[in-house]
Amino acid sequence: MTRRDFHYALPPELIAQRPLPERGASRMLALDGQTGAIRDMRFRDIGSLLRPGDLLVFNNTRVIPARLFGHKDTGGRVELLIERLTGKREALAHVRASKSPRIGSRIRLQGTEVLEVRGRQGNLYVLAALDHELTTLLARHGHVPLPPYIERADDATDAERYQTVFARHAGAVAAPTAGLHFDTALLDQLKTRGIACAELTLHVGAGTFQPVRVEHLDAHQMHAEWLEVSTELVTAVAAAKARGGRVIAVGTTSVRSLETAAAGGELKAFRGDSRLFIRPGYRFRVVDAMLTNFHLPESTLLMLVSAFAGYDHIMTAYRHAVAERYRFFSYGDAMFLTPQ
Repeated sequence: MTRRDFHYALPPELIAQRPLPERGASRMLALDGQTGAIRDMRFRDIGSLLRPGDLLVFNNTRVIPARLFGHKDTGGRVELLIERLTGKREALAHVRASKSPRIGSRIRLQGTEVLEVRGRQGNLYVLAALDHELTTLLARHGHVPLPPYIERADDATDAERYQTVFARHAGAVAAPTAGLHFDTALLDQLKTRGIACAELTLHVGAGTFQPVRVEHLDAHQMHAEWLEVSTELVTAVAAAKARGGRVIAVGTTSVRSLETAAAGGELKAFRGDSRLFIRPGYRFRVVDAMLTNFHLPESTLLMLVSAFAGYDHIMTAYRHAVAERYRFFSYGDAMFLTPQ
């Protein structure tokens, strides 16, 4: 398959620019991957799709205030997006400026704080904080790194709503958006019905928003993301399977984490980077169902869900979602998918 196979037409007004007043107020499209049957639902009714004994797997990463603004010594304005913290004072970052900064040059933030450009790693810059630890600078000056398709500046609402209610481990520069629909009341309700919950960590990188730029998928270089699947989660998955329950991944990041940890044939604890590119033809080893949001045209995430629920079924479901005026992307509506 080629990149163009994953294109679809999306009216710009369907891209959600703000979250709904309540986390669980979104709509949900349920897609049966075997038959292609589509149901239009409300997210609050997700319990009707779950069974006692099922295991929901959440990504507990926490989004850091990764967008910074500053200026070069020459006066030129600079926008930074931290991709990954690599040490207490060092990070890899995307840099947007009228001219690319030179190695050894400095970027001044508000006040007297300074970042020095130490080198390059591909499209990313190596930045070092000279005065304070980077977490301190981000807390002082950082902004919520809203995705590029949200065409507004971040505000106070985003600081809370662009985090899941179970966010614990800081390191992501984009939210695991399928988890944004859950609030604590819904989680408690599901647990009382015998639906188990477990967590993993994948620090989502800015590469998640990048479209595939090569025509043939085999030539695509997948971006790396750090993840951890614990021994406790491996045990929880085994217990769910043994009792006849399903492993339901909340978000494509949970899917990618579980499948990375099972790349050797069985699920094992894993800690490190993943470049796993899931596309049609992939054989899933762990995930029995998934919850996800709608994804960008020609993106690796659209390819992942097509691999799971079937290409034709997914593309039909997306056309249905456009016709029914669903809200798309990070602050948009949800999909519940079962495998083809």
